[in-house]
Amino acid sequence: MPQHPPIRSNPARPSRPDASMSLITNVMDHSLDDGYAEAAARKKAAGESGMPKTLRARLGLAGGLVLAALVVTVGAAQARVAAPVIAKERQELIDRIDRETAAADKLEDTVDELRDDVGARQRLALRHTGGNPQADLVSLLAGAGEVHGPGVRLVVDDAKEAGTDGGDPRGTSSFSDTGRVRDRDMQRVVNGLWQSGAEAVSINGQRLTALSAIRAAGAAILVDNKPLVPPYTVLAVGDGKRLGARFQDSPDGLYLQALKDNYGIRSSISVESDLRLAAAPSVIVRTAQPSTEKGTS
Repeated sequence: MPQHPPIRSNPARPSRPDASMSLITNVMDHSLDDGYAEAAARKKAAGESGMPKTLRARLGLAGGLVLAALVVTVGAAQARVAAPVIAKERQELIDRIDRETAAADKLEDTVDELRDDVGARQRLALRHTGGNPQADLVSLLAGAGEVHGPGVRLVVDDAKEAGTDGGDPRGTSSFSDTGRVRDRDMQRVVNGLWQSGAEAVSINGQRLTALSAIRAAGAAILVDNKPLVPPYTVLAVGDGKRLGARFQDSPDGLYLQALKDNYGIRSSISVESDLRLAAAPSVIVRTAQPSTEKGTS
C-alpha cells in the first residue's frame, strides 16, 4: 500500500489581541466618519469652483479699507483747517484773561493806596485832637497811633507733641486734643488782658483794636483776617506788675494754666519796662458826623 506523505495543515493564524474590541478598533482605524469625509469633499469642490465668491469678498474688504482711509483723510484735513482758528480763539482768550487780571491787580493796588491814605488821615486827625480825653481814648481803642510803655509779654505756644494732622479739636464729642493753641484760647487770653487793665494789645505784631476779631481758618489762627503762626507773642501795655498779677489770678489766666497742665500747651509771662506797639494798619470807621464851627453836630 503506497504511502503518502503526511498532509501538513497550516498552523492557525494568531488572532489580533484586540479582536474582541472590534468596535473600538473600527473607530480607531476609521476616525474620519463618512459624513466628515463628504463635508470635506464638498468644501474642496466649493473652493475649486467658488473663485467668484472669494473675489467678491476680497473686493469688499478692499472697498472697506479705501472707505476708512477716505474718512481718516477727510477728518485730518478738517482738523488741519480748523486748527489755526482754534489756536487763534485760544490765544485771544488767554490775552483777555491776562488783561483782566492785570486790571484787577491794578485796582487792588489802588484800593490799598487809598486805604493807607485814609488811615493816615484818620490818625493825623486823631493826633490833632490831643488833650481831649475822649479823643485820646478813641485813638487808643482804634489803634490809630503807636503806643509804648510798661506792660507784660505773654508767649503762648503749641505743645511739643502737638499733632500736625489736623485731628479733632478740643471741645468736640470725642474730647480728643492735638495740643495746639486754638482761636478760642487766644480770645480768652486777650479778653483776660483787657479785663486785667491792658491799654493796648498786639499779637505777633498785629495791633488789636476794639473791632478786631480772632478767628480760625482750618488749623490757622486769623487776627483781622491775617494768619498767624506759633509761638504767639502777646504784648500788653499797662501797669506791668499789676497787669501780670491780675491776669494770672483771673479766670482766663487760670484757663491758660489749665491748658498748660492738661494739654501741654506752653506759656510764659514776663513784666517789661518798655513795650512798643505799632499802630493798626487801617482804621475802620463805622459811623461819622461832619464837624461844624461849634463842634460836632
